[in-house]
Amino acid sequence: MVHDAVLASAPHADTFGYSMPPPGLLRLGGAVERAGFSVALEDLAFRLANGDVPTGDGLARACAERLLNAKPRLALGLSCMGATLPVALAIARIVRERAPDLPILLGGPGTTDVEVRVLERFDWIDAIARGEGEVLVPAVLSRLASGSRDLSGIEGLYWRATDGGVRIEAPRTPLASLDDLPELAWHLVPSLDRYKAITGEDDGLVPIDSGRGCVYDCSFCSIGRTWNRRSRTVPVARLVREIDAAMALPSAKQAYLCHDIFGADRRHALELCAELERRGAGIPFEIRARLDHLGDELIDALGRAGCYRVLLGIETGDAALRNVHGKRMDENLDVLDRIERLDRAGISSILSLVLALPGEGDEQLRATLDLCLDAALRAPVHLSLHLPNPQPGCELGARDGGASRPVEGVVPDMAWGAGTTTPERELIDAHPDLFGTFALMTTAAGGLERLLRLRALADGLPSVLMRYPRTFALAARQRGLDVLDTWDQFAADGRAFQSWALATGDDRVRAALDWERAIVRIAARGDAPPRHGLRCAAIVRATFDPRTEPLTWRATDRAPDAPRALAVVRTPSGAVRTVSIGLDLAQVLESIDGHRADELDPRLVQLLPTLVERGLVAEPPSTSNEHDRTQTSSTAPAR
Repeated sequence: MVHDAVLASAPHADTFGYSMPPPGLLRLGGAVERAGFSVALEDLAFRLANGDVPTGDGLARACAERLLNAKPRLALGLSCMGATLPVALAIARIVRERAPDLPILLGGPGTTDVEVRVLERFDWIDAIARGEGEVLVPAVLSRLASGSRDLSGIEGLYWRATDGGVRIEAPRTPLASLDDLPELAWHLVPSLDRYKAITGEDDGLVPIDSGRGCVYDCSFCSIGRTWNRRSRTVPVARLVREIDAAMALPSAKQAYLCHDIFGADRRHALELCAELERRGAGIPFEIRARLDHLGDELIDALGRAGCYRVLLGIETGDAALRNVHGKRMDENLDVLDRIERLDRAGISSILSLVLALPGEGDEQLRATLDLCLDAALRAPVHLSLHLPNPQPGCELGARDGGASRPVEGVVPDMAWGAGTTTPERELIDAHPDLFGTFALMTTAAGGLERLLRLRALADGLPSVLMRYPRTFALAARQRGLDVLDTWDQFAADGRAFQSWALATGDDRVRAALDWERAIVRIAARGDAPPRHGLRCAAIVRATFDPRTEPLTWRATDRAPDAPRALAVVRTPSGAVRTVSIGLDLAQVLESIDGHRADELDPRLVQLLPTLVERGLVAEPPSTSNEHDRTQTSSTAPAR
């Protein structure tokens, strides 16, 4: 079937990205259909993950052939991020060889601030869209459908005229209201359950284009400049309707509201929460937000509405350095208090922090890492440490991009899953000023050796702090070290963290490790019932309560030692919690773990219903059913 337009998102192998359709492509497909054109959408990240196109150096050619097989009549459009601009250019070059008269249009954040250079250097690209494409792309198609290749007057377009010169049209005025957006074209991409089947995970996360833009201008981010430091939200009634539609898709379980600064429009955020709560708060959702936008009222509203997770850009533990890089956040903001407040509302935090920002010395680095441990001690946070990219379109790109280059063996976070094929590497090597996503600021980081040290730290420290924060804190305190020096000592040792921690010989370190390993084990176990025998809560014996000590890990005082037992259990909601139990009960649980009910002393059998109700014991289905029948027969009237 011939299509007026074929629109595609460029391929990459980043797991998070290919686990769900790109919302921008869904909007654009809806806009083209609304304008009366036929369109085919191709999410090439999905095609790569699904095995429909090969990995390796044949990737660009296979993608080009797939797009041409969709038979575009008027134009081919490729949307790209900074990391996928090289492969988009490689695909477009092959398309031009095979279809020399087909207009090729680029768009997406990956072309920000490099539009003119791309058109000047790559003559197989005909035009680049900047800004919202929902009006721009149909306007281009209408002009081409009229038989004209003259694209003058189409706002937001950079294009090559017939004389080879690059023309720059006036900027496009953003949509006055996001209520004017087209519907998301879910019917034009593979079904959501096919996306989820690729990852093998059960997250069921569905992206919703809930708002656009950012009013800030952080040095390492191009979003604010891309949207002229303006932020808009999809109206509440429209957004709720789109959430409903998305959650009706097969395998959909949670909504991902993609606006970068949820809560900047506080009234909108509260209205959305109120509407979701009114409807029963049955849709779990996650957001991206700034911590200073999340006051007590909004946090409580989010918790009641069903929000379960928020991505927070903290950037650095040094408040002054944070604002040097454009964060514009109150330096007196209590980051840890807000994280605890979110946790009490049932909302987990993903903390995004950037290492090696210009101006960061050891003092600032230590503050960032101390913040990571402090946060992990207060709440079950997810820690995400990054190295900055000097991308075009942001301050770091303008200031440090020229002195930055890719580093062999070190993949920047924003470039994960891209830039690995020979055609891509050739473009990156030949045009480093266009592809800052693949570059690292070695000089700004303090040299290559320090950069490599920070890369190893960013890769390894978060998983240790997220799994074993109290063990790490106690080991650090026992050695009299801060987080950085503790990590350096551990990394130099070469042993697994658990073995290294136990080498302290400290009973408290051992007890904390036993407890945190139990949490990891119970969380990984899931809510499946045991297959054979009774399964008891994980029992930890200690002389102190690791739940409350050391919350302030630098403190030298400690609570008095006293023998105690803790049970780590999984609640019906799936949460893992720890409860104090008596030493006698701990001994009982340990004695029945793994046994069948019919193997136990009758006195213990009588305790089972209470232990099961408290979540301290789980029974296999057959035991449970037999117990139900026993209970029923003992209370049924005689016949």
